[in-house]
Amino acid sequence: MRFSIITPSFRPGPWLRLCIASVADQNVSLEHIVQDAGSDDGTLEWLRHEPRIRLWVEPDQGMYDAINRGLRRATGEICAWLNADEQYLPGALEMVSRYFEQHPEVDVLFGNVIMVDPHGHYLFHRKVEPPRLAHTWTCHLSIYSCGMFFRRRLVDPGGFWLDPTWRCGGDGEWMVRLLRAGIQMAAVDQFTSVFTWTGLNLSRQALAQSEQRRLQQTAPLWMRGLRPWWILTHRFRRWWRGSYRQAPFTFALYTLEDPNHRREQYVSRPVGYWVRHRVNG
Repeated sequence: MRFSIITPSFRPGPWLRLCIASVADQNVSLEHIVQDAGSDDGTLEWLRHEPRIRLWVEPDQGMYDAINRGLRRATGEICAWLNADEQYLPGALEMVSRYFEQHPEVDVLFGNVIMVDPHGHYLFHRKVEPPRLAHTWTCHLSIYSCGMFFRRRLVDPGGFWLDPTWRCGGDGEWMVRLLRAGIQMAAVDQFTSVFTWTGLNLSRQALAQSEQRRLQQTAPLWMRGLRPWWILTHRFRRWWRGSYRQAPFTFALYTLEDPNHRREQYVSRPVGYWVRHRVNG
């Protein structure tokens, strides 16, 4: 199976080099499309000479419009978007490819995600399960886009493009549409991706919270009224699947200190939830 990985880019700073390296060593057939809105921070000076990507530079209406533009140029059967401050772990795409080959009925697949600080040090991790409509619509999106993979037929010819009118919460709105349409989804209990808490992540901006509330208000009134129940059942499902348990493990990623080689890190005490003091230093 051939992959198309889309990376929206605008003044991405040093993180993009790590992202590109993590895609390039996946040992599968792929194309990495970087859709840049016209970065003026020096990125384009080196990006135009980067042989591991397909670069497109043009104005866009934001991140989700950039992803759509990349998806329209995609040629792979399996697609994903990976932001500049995110990475794939070794062997992630090989595992994803095998799963899709063995499960032709599944259109969207989710993997577990590791959160690290700007220096690549482990903070915590999140195990995921396929999202449910009521919880996603009335509470929050329980998965991370860097650990999400989907068949290109969802957008072409399926028509499930991202809505560019959303600036931060478009993945949540997109997921609600997929769930309402009954798209088949699944999750694997394996770590596939790394999310870097740089302090500039869109999910931490006030607009993200505002758009989350905006999406919640579009849910039926009866569904919003049962929000405490959706939270309870979501947490029970996570407990039942073992999402709150994780043995010590090792992972390898690229760091700003060594952007050309993966650095292995052993996690002796995994933490499956947000630890504010660890994230904020």
